[in-house]
Amino acid sequence: MIKAVLFDMDGVLIDAKDWHYEALNKALGLFGIEINRYDHLNTFDGLPTAVKLKLISKRYYLPEQLHAFVNQMKQKYTIQLIYEKCHPVFQHEYALSRLHNEGYKIAVCSNSIRSTIELMMNKSGLIGYIDMIVSNEDVRNAKPDPEMYRLAISSFGLEPAECIVVEDNPNGIEAGKASGATVLEVATTYDVNYDKIKNLINKINGGIND
Repeated sequence: MIKAVLFDMDGVLIDAKDWHYEALNKALGLFGIEINRYDHLNTFDGLPTAVKLKLISKRYYLPEQLHAFVNQMKQKYTIQLIYEKCHPVFQHEYALSRLHNEGYKIAVCSNSIRSTIELMMNKSGLIGYIDMIVSNEDVRNAKPDPEMYRLAISSFGLEPAECIVVEDNPNGIEAGKASGATVLEVATTYDVNYDKIKNLINKINGGIND
């Protein structure tokens, strides 16, 4: 029986992929560096900023001594975009409120830092339905490693077979599958809704409406 739903954040609950792209490029632009959208989507999407910067240093002239500053500026620009663009989305509020009221544990597991996750969850009106947040600061290995999802599952006192992971990008999907949970793959935030999640729960539970 499914007892918990674990959500990725960017591209799942929050349509923030472009925000991270814009913020990182704005920070890199201080040093004359820009990553194109193809590389963003195919190489960097879903990775922690620290990992992105290591990859960028291999391709461009960006000394590692600058990583901390670029990361700091990227977070500053990201926060500005959150305040400008993050807002409640009815279908997500409805989905999480229904699941919460039905007794399912809910976690958000994201490669973002905790302060960014908490800010987005507050601005989107979802924080009240969330039982646990796992950020890249809470694990040794971020996605695509499954540590983040395994931490949430064990913290709930559950087995992987009792959990669904909702993910949108290859790194997160790989992490979810490696955790042993069932992964619901979505293409965009518009695919994340109560009916789709509950239909999968019922299918796993053998058609039982709980």
